[in-house]
Amino acid sequence: MAAQGRDAERQDGSSEFGLTKDEIVAAIRAGKLQYRPSSMHGNPWLRLLRREVEDLVSARHGERYLRERQARTELARVNRELKQLRTQLAALEERRAALLSELAEQR
Repeated sequence: MAAQGRDAERQDGSSEFGLTKDEIVAAIRAGKLQYRPSSMHGNPWLRLLRREVEDLVSARHGERYLRERQARTELARVNRELKQLRTQLAALEERRAALLSELAEQR
């Protein structure tokens, strides 16, 4: 989960908040968003302040839209984490069964 004031990548701003690249560039040129250019593995991206992106989305689309997008994003994160945990649980149960059968054979 991202806290207030943390960084949000441009890609995250696009997908998480539904902003287009043009909207982000226009906001940067208007001085509404601070950014820092960055690059990872040769792929350039913009580092934006999350609270500024949230303020921009709220101003453009309304507070209700912002909260709905945040809830959808959080739901997707929770679902992804649940899927990972189910996979881990299945692996642990399989390992537990193997250990129990090994112990039963030793008796």
